[in-house]
Amino acid sequence: MDPRLEGEFIAVVNAGSSSIKLSMFSLHDDRVLGPLRLELRAQVEGLGTSAPHFEATHADGSRAGARDWLVGASLDHDGALDHLIEFVTHEFPDIAMLGIGHRVVHGGTGFDRPVVVTPAVLKELETLVPLAPLHQPHNLAPIRRGIDILPGVPQVACFDTAFHRGQSDVADAFALPYELFEAGVRRYGFHGLSYEYIASRLPVLSPRLADGRTVVLHLGNGASACALHRGRSIASSMGFTAVDGLPMGTRCGAVDPGVMLYLMDERKLDARALETLIYKQSGLLGLSGVSSDMRQLLASDAPRARFAIDVFVHRVAREIGALAAEMGGLDGLVFTAGIGEHAAEIRRRVLSRCLWLGVSVQDGANRDGPSERRISTVDSRSEAWVIPTDEELMMARHTFRLLAGEE
Repeated sequence: MDPRLEGEFIAVVNAGSSSIKLSMFSLHDDRVLGPLRLELRAQVEGLGTSAPHFEATHADGSRAGARDWLVGASLDHDGALDHLIEFVTHEFPDIAMLGIGHRVVHGGTGFDRPVVVTPAVLKELETLVPLAPLHQPHNLAPIRRGIDILPGVPQVACFDTAFHRGQSDVADAFALPYELFEAGVRRYGFHGLSYEYIASRLPVLSPRLADGRTVVLHLGNGASACALHRGRSIASSMGFTAVDGLPMGTRCGAVDPGVMLYLMDERKLDARALETLIYKQSGLLGLSGVSSDMRQLLASDAPRARFAIDVFVHRVAREIGALAAEMGGLDGLVFTAGIGEHAAEIRRRVLSRCLWLGVSVQDGANRDGPSERRISTVDSRSEAWVIPTDEELMMARHTFRLLAGEE
């Protein structure tokens, strides 16, 4: 570790369509715990709704601050970022900022690793907005603000697609005219920061999986699956955009393209109406008519809620089989993200469909235990694990390594 970095801080910003999350990491020369220590997490949720909410917690989970805006108050992303900056400045008045890491959903084919954002880089990232129209603009906005108000602090873009860039052209290609592939119409994969974090934990938790064939299931409001072979991504369920693959909270996942043509011809839907349909009105919400939240669906007796869960489990199990085939076998499964980490019933149902892959679940461990734990039986041929993801820590690591000249 460069001693000049000691005592400084790295901030991590994760800006989504309806929320902004900010994490603060202090730097230390600690051979056991590592150079980064979480000090604070803060977020503003409900942007674009009638009830935005701010909450901040210290690393030990104790509350550092909270605020609710008046019902009907208008709070946009700039206003939320201003509030976060004001809060952090008050909470840490004397710190020196080493850099700020930002989650950027799409890096296209040109960005396969984190990069310090320059005006030229920012211009190139803006050209990728059509590939992630609901995410990329919100990802880039805090970078612009950071460049403007903190001109001496490096802004580092950390890409959700970068971890998948080592996949083969065969895995990336759609069976469309080749000139479209050359023009960038290809599978990119997403949730890469999450998968990269899980890959970093496997050598500690299960050396067998770290060196083997693992399917990682990132199951949350956004859901995807990734095949890891020796810790490297070789295939992912998400494709050209983050709407492909598994059903999600409000996103449809994989759909026959002919359905889109049918809806255009017979229902007279234009591109924007289709965008709203597949991103905001589908998935668990569209199937159930009840909620996009798996917790509410599991608690509901509504037949369509049960149907939505059945479809979700079916599609997850089918994707596991496809990715296992991609790797020529399976050594283990990892569940992560909100549903993957907390919904024991979903894990049980998915694993019950994976007996043919040699996975045998241990019911007690599946229901309860440490946050990182093996949930398969000792004699199970393939392992199953629950491992909480930490995309913010992964971004902080990238930012630190890049600015310290290690990446």
